[in-house]
Amino acid sequence: MSSSASSSSSSASASSASPSHPLAPYGWDEALAAAFAPHAERGLVPGRVVRVDRGQCDVVTAAGTVRADTAFVTPHDPLRVICTGDWAALDAAGSPRYVRTYLPRRTAFVRSTSSQRSEGQILAANVDHVIIAVSLAGEIDLGRIERFLALAWESGAQPLVVLTKADLVPDVTGRSYLVQDVETVAPGVPVLPVSSLTGEGTDVLAAVVAGGTSVLLGVSGAGKSTLANTLLCEDVMEVQAAREVDGKGRHTTTTRNLLVLPGGGVLIDTPGLRGVGLFDAGSGVGQVFSEIEGLAGDCRFHDCAHEAEPGCAVLAAVADGSLPERRLDSYRKLLRENQRIVAKTDARVRAEIRRDWKQKHAEGRAAAQAKRGRVR
Repeated sequence: MSSSASSSSSSASASSASPSHPLAPYGWDEALAAAFAPHAERGLVPGRVVRVDRGQCDVVTAAGTVRADTAFVTPHDPLRVICTGDWAALDAAGSPRYVRTYLPRRTAFVRSTSSQRSEGQILAANVDHVIIAVSLAGEIDLGRIERFLALAWESGAQPLVVLTKADLVPDVTGRSYLVQDVETVAPGVPVLPVSSLTGEGTDVLAAVVAGGTSVLLGVSGAGKSTLANTLLCEDVMEVQAAREVDGKGRHTTTTRNLLVLPGGGVLIDTPGLRGVGLFDAGSGVGQVFSEIEGLAGDCRFHDCAHEAEPGCAVLAAVADGSLPERRLDSYRKLLRENQRIVAKTDARVRAEIRRDWKQKHAEGRAAAQAKRGRVR
């Protein structure tokens, strides 16, 4: 390449990352421009995926939003298919248009599918904040929050728990107890009560999401679409009322949509999730239960299972009341679930599980024989 051509390419790259670039509101920056340079040399154009459905996607480019086919992007691997939030490289000439590839993801929120194959399903890519919406209209499910948080930490993004419909709990003292309950299962995570009706907390939330890309997650009826409309300052997302009987809602949002916020930042709204299965989220589980992981360092045995071992610091904390038993039970449950998921795709983990099972079986048999000997 000639020096003039090289200079022209560098100039184009710099301008493509300027704040005035059409993709800047969607998060385009110098780092992305540099990563995209090899694709630009092939004549491809960048764009951010704002919606995916049935093998096609809507991609916003510098020239506007286009419809593109995703057939060239490894469709047989569920974790490598195009996802809302991806930065795509488009073959924009001709019709139909095709997504040829996408830039490496900085973060990805992945859950386990309900299929017997236990595949992962990627819900959102390149997000900075995972907003977990929990309605105060009904009983708070702390276990579900722990699941969401484990996946959020595993994604590489910063989680935030938003307690929606705060206006339904006008008693300040009562609400503070609810916030404290959630804070106990969310160490290191902000917990923010908000009300789309009164505006409480929405200014704080808007300031948080202005700093990048956020994904909004929660079960149906959690008030996600109403909250999205509040942040968007207009009724973009359809809203349906939750049932008065149980506070549950119907799926209002049916696809994952990426939307630019007027105060800055990008929001990915998602359909209500019925299931929140873990998918290789061991480090995420450890971060959610950081107090248990910390206590485990004081156990007598480095491989303590915190079940009946002598000198177990975790069990001692449960006994003296400093660690809720519910918290330990949830920790064990999520670890077992995650181990099962990993074992289905990792032969080494399967072997370790079999070895542990055989060891425990042998110990149990030896203990039974010793007991029979004492009885005689």
